[in-house]
Amino acid sequence: MDKQEEILEEIFTQFLKGSRIFKNREVLRHDYVPENLPHRKEEILRLGEITAPALRGSPCSNVLIYGKTGTGKTAVVKFVLNKLAQKAKEINSSLKVCFVNCRLAGTEYRVLATLCSSIDIKVPFTGLAVGEIFDRFRKNLESQGIIFIVALDEIDALVKIRGDTLLYELTRINESLKDSKVSIIGISNDLKFKEFLDPRVLSTLSEEEIVFKPYNADELQDILMERAKIAFYEGVLTEGALKLCAALAAAEHGDARRALDLLRVAGEIAERRGDKKITEFHVREAQERIEHDQVYESIKSLPTHSKIVLLSVYFLSKFDPNRSVTGDIYNLYSEICEQLGVSPLTQRRVSGLINELDVMGLLNSRVVSLGRYGRTKKISLGVPRKVINEVLSEDERFRSIMDYKPKYLSSLSKSSSNK
Repeated sequence: MDKQEEILEEIFTQFLKGSRIFKNREVLRHDYVPENLPHRKEEILRLGEITAPALRGSPCSNVLIYGKTGTGKTAVVKFVLNKLAQKAKEINSSLKVCFVNCRLAGTEYRVLATLCSSIDIKVPFTGLAVGEIFDRFRKNLESQGIIFIVALDEIDALVKIRGDTLLYELTRINESLKDSKVSIIGISNDLKFKEFLDPRVLSTLSEEEIVFKPYNADELQDILMERAKIAFYEGVLTEGALKLCAALAAAEHGDARRALDLLRVAGEIAERRGDKKITEFHVREAQERIEHDQVYESIKSLPTHSKIVLLSVYFLSKFDPNRSVTGDIYNLYSEICEQLGVSPLTQRRVSGLINELDVMGLLNSRVVSLGRYGRTKKISLGVPRKVINEVLSEDERFRSIMDYKPKYLSSLSKSSSNK
């Protein structure tokens, strides 16, 4: 047995000997749909009333569901549709349902392919025009004589990137159907989502609207308590740890997903250390770990030019934290583009990227007055420099430039010393 095998053997043995924390960690995952959804009775009843006519062969109203991340939208829709499908099977109703996450699907093609698959239409993974798939979908749907309820989760992600053409076609499909009908449930995290829609699409899609309000700390405690009973062995989770998870998530717009993530990661930390209980200490460490991972992934997934803008502010902040104004950033950005062999964008476009990074929390910008010289925007990093260094150093394109000494900064240093 070599050293690596010995290390793994020790890890596995230690884990099996260690304290038992989790009974079922899967119930703390985002995709788990519990049998009971605390504090969402009103929303469940409302959606149930809207969709019930489908059991008698009538198309139900289209619904738009809004609410911030972690407010229970997806869980409620899945819960209601699961119960609806069960009831339809009991009474031999010609009702079918389909749930699609548009962000994960990514393209109109994949959304349509998922809809086709749910009613037993085989479509190749790629290769067909979207229009051709839609025609197949419509013809096969009509031949089946069914009521088809389609739930499109994170619908805003599809519309913002691909436009609302598919939504327009889906909201108009019933005009060309006689024996089948389609109803749509759209789910969005963006309360301004409607602004991206063509008025014709909006009028048809938003026949009914349900808004999910954020959970408060007490409601989050109830949710965590329900899940904890199934997730952990008795006596493992301390009351202080549970309350802290709820309080931290309540501070972030009442996000139940964040609360569940905190609880799961805190449990994993306790488990790896062989601790017998999950305490507030584990929750605090879980918070740090989650925040680091979120920032890491946010930076890692940025387009090249956004990374260069962030790197420009990174270099400027090392030189002089008070020096990061838009003009300096653009000059440094242009120099880095040249070093990387990338064609620079216009200053106006770079200003737009700075605004996007500000919205993401990776940069902080504030307008400051220069008296009679007008106003300017001061930019600072919104995340630790070490995280930016960590992520970009792992990017093959940026690795070689992390220790670069920008000429522009040298010129700034000389001009400052000459004053």
